[in-house]
Amino acid sequence: MLAVLAWFCCLVLGSAAPAAAPAPDTAAAKTNVAETPESAEATQHNFIPTAHIGRIVDDAGPLMYAILLCSFLLVAFFLDRCVNLRRRRVIPKPFVTRFLQQLREGQLDRQAALELCEENRSPVANVFAGAVRKWGRPGVEVEQGVIDAGERATNGLRRHLRVFYGIATVGPLLGLMGTVLGMIQTFNVIADPAADAVGRTAPLAGGIAKALLNTAGGLAVAIPASILYVFFVSRVDQLVIEIDRLAQEVVNVISAEDLQEKRTPTPKSRRAVTTAAA
Repeated sequence: MLAVLAWFCCLVLGSAAPAAAPAPDTAAAKTNVAETPESAEATQHNFIPTAHIGRIVDDAGPLMYAILLCSFLLVAFFLDRCVNLRRRRVIPKPFVTRFLQQLREGQLDRQAALELCEENRSPVANVFAGAVRKWGRPGVEVEQGVIDAGERATNGLRRHLRVFYGIATVGPLLGLMGTVLGMIQTFNVIADPAADAVGRTAPLAGGIAKALLNTAGGLAVAIPASILYVFFVSRVDQLVIEIDRLAQEVVNVISAEDLQEKRTPTPKSRRAVTTAAA
């Protein structure tokens, strides 16, 4: 996603670059052959840089370093959340399937179930452990244990998501600050009475370049950060809903009401016992 955004920005900036000047006549080229390198370099330097990262940072000023730092943080925490919010890490299917099956079949007691949860140590296992610690108590208390453990698990899943929100907020502000500084530089050049029209051209272009580069840099960091923040928040919400559904199955097995219902014989079994006794 970041690569596509960078490619799109380069495509737009490349299409907005000035067209190359037509080739001069042979006689004029021979006459101005000594001036060609210097004039070409000066003309190229007046363009706003869009490809060389070193020139972009130099022309944008010190605030571009802060924007680059935000971009590095964005990439680092993006990789961290991609690893830690994988479904097989948060809700490992083999553990959940085996645990619920053994629980329904009565193969686990309180201590064995708690040991399995502590051994797995995944977020869903931590929520199961919160329910198992209330084993045999009324369903309300077991659900409260699930809620308490679920809140701790949710806080762990939402860790570092504020970084994306912060970068999405601070990035445009840094770009805006750089834009203001560039415009101040531009107006100072315009207001300088000592400089002639030719002497004002390069500083004027430098101020405008600083303003535009900082604006583009701030937006280039803030847009992916906003998208990633919304994506990861939605991802966490989906995982939390799935964990709550699975934990409810545990509550329905280990609560006092369900355990009592399993111990109490049904009317058919009572008839069978009475018939056998007769």
